[in-house]
Amino acid sequence: MSNHWSMPRRTFLRGLGTVVALPVLDAMLPLRALAAAGGETTDAFPKRVAWLYVPQGKNMADWTPQVVGENFDLPMILEPLKDYRKDFTVITGLANAQGNSLGDGGGDHARASASYLTGCHPRKTAGADIKAGISVDQIAANKIGRETRLPSLELSCDGGQRAGSCDSGYSCAYQFNLSWKSETMPVNPEVDPRAAFERLFGNGDSARSKEASAKRALYNRSVLDFVFDDAKRLGGTLGATDRRKLDEYLTAVREIEQRIERAEKFPAKVPAGVVAPEMFENYEEQLRLMFDIMTLAFQTDSTRISTFIMAHDGSNRPYPFIGIKDGHHDLSHHRNDEEKKAKLAQINRFHITQFGYFLNRLKSVKEGNGTLLDNCLITYGSGISDGNQHLHENLPILVAGSGGGAVKPGRHVRVDDKTPLTNLYRSMIETAGVPTEKIGDSTGKLDNIFRHTA
Repeated sequence: MSNHWSMPRRTFLRGLGTVVALPVLDAMLPLRALAAAGGETTDAFPKRVAWLYVPQGKNMADWTPQVVGENFDLPMILEPLKDYRKDFTVITGLANAQGNSLGDGGGDHARASASYLTGCHPRKTAGADIKAGISVDQIAANKIGRETRLPSLELSCDGGQRAGSCDSGYSCAYQFNLSWKSETMPVNPEVDPRAAFERLFGNGDSARSKEASAKRALYNRSVLDFVFDDAKRLGGTLGATDRRKLDEYLTAVREIEQRIERAEKFPAKVPAGVVAPEMFENYEEQLRLMFDIMTLAFQTDSTRISTFIMAHDGSNRPYPFIGIKDGHHDLSHHRNDEEKKAKLAQINRFHITQFGYFLNRLKSVKEGNGTLLDNCLITYGSGISDGNQHLHENLPILVAGSGGGAVKPGRHVRVDDKTPLTNLYRSMIETAGVPTEKIGDSTGKLDNIFRHTA
């Protein structure tokens, strides 16, 4: 059966310092994929994997479902995901053992973050001799990153320090980076939505990209203005369905541009008595813009691998926009104070609500007879479960999407206690076409959750 593609998947709209990747159009699919009407997700669509990190664990009583299986309950923190309960899997029992002290004393926040994707115990140092391990996303990027314009995409909502001591003698590099290219080289994430947008739509030539960005700002022009002629020419060659897809996609790109512009011009007002962290002023909008950018990156197959630090471990960010002026880290050490635990749960619920926004965006993108979310595996979780005790077992982990049918979502699955978190990662990246014998402290794979892999 022919695998001929009438239009290359790597088709771009080009202009001054600008490259706009296209979503997957019917014109890019082989006939065998188009003939799969009525089926589920086909092999024609790439599998995307991502890891989203939230700090300080959860108020676990308000996170953990009591019922195992398909009819699981949604506790207070998970309740905002009620419309997506068939789209994710809650996994209970996973552990991040390398986050434990192992004789190194304090520093659980640094260890939680540094070991989350590496499965390696970080060296305790505040100097330049940092050491952890290569992270799962970079293991995948080394294998399949060459197939996309960006090998991987690293995002964060916290800039923070990159050197010096941040947690009990551990370098700040451990807490503000999730991705590690090698055991001594963290990959700094992008924290500015505009810079992330420019990275996605720049042409790889930093000088020309900056020139184009400056011209757009000077003349109040959109990135789409620079590729208008290319878009018009392409539109004339497409069928009605693909023209609609292209129009919807370009509209989404422009809307994100406009939201970035508004957020920069009209920052959120901080209530009296609250110390605003030195970062993007409107935190909720920053989160959602980053989710939108990640969606575009996956939709256009600009990358298939991403990480996102929604807030760094140890963050003491206040949440006045939901009525909580206390710092997040302070509340995580609640000492079983019910009022503090309730506030902590509200912060946890806020984060999961933003995750629900991301799921909605992924589900809104059609791919064949399914959606973009169907071809994703998105892990949402933390390297700590109970922040009050700094526990690194029974972690709050859920995985959204089915990876093209590798996972049956819509369940609460309980694995054996202290199962390494990295066992999940081995199964995830194998689904994306990256089999590996070992990731950090992994001891196997989660074959009871993953029905089949690529």
